[in-house]
Amino acid sequence: MSDRILALVRHGQSEWNQKNLFTGWRDPDLTEKGIAEAIHAGKILAGAGYQFDVAFTSVLRRAQHTLTLMLAELRQEDLPTIADQALNERDYGDLSGLNKDDARKKWGEEQVHIWRRSFDIAPPGGESLKMTAERVLPYFEATIRPRLLTGERVLVAAHGNSLRALIMSLEAMGPDAIVKRELATGVPIIYTLDESGKPLTRTDYDDATPRVTELA
Repeated sequence: MSDRILALVRHGQSEWNQKNLFTGWRDPDLTEKGIAEAIHAGKILAGAGYQFDVAFTSVLRRAQHTLTLMLAELRQEDLPTIADQALNERDYGDLSGLNKDDARKKWGEEQVHIWRRSFDIAPPGGESLKMTAERVLPYFEATIRPRLLTGERVLVAAHGNSLRALIMSLEAMGPDAIVKRELATGVPIIYTLDESGKPLTRTDYDDATPRVTELA
């Protein structure tokens, strides 16, 4: 297995995903489906022969629970793990805890769509994807990238928007492209990187057959 591996996994389905609620920094746990997704992600990683040197996650339990379940499948329960709120989901502010359909009734479908899928427009009291990236990326550069550059294999269990921020940077994607990027729950995305930290390949495991994309 090549060195300089970065694995990104969005947490499994949470209780609020299931209820169609805006979650953000609120802290529901995984559903039974989410638990199964996290276990499946761990089986994918183990089956592909991956082992890791360090793991990073957010301070929210849906991401931490996902990581714990994956590490059990990898038989790496004692892997050094660092949790930081820099990797938390985007803060949805006043939308947090609201049913998405109810939010559309209150503010209008177009406005809610703008808050959800624009790059730099934040909901009231919350963060835009741009603001999320402005806390995720400095943390990545200061804390995660140096580990990768030493040849360590890194596993990150986090959230749709914090991972979008990372992917935007790794793949040099523009704002219009990244807001359209969908990330399934509990599906590993694996990057190989060169000695400078530049991504060489991305492997997606969202189908029965892994799909490898050349990035360099």
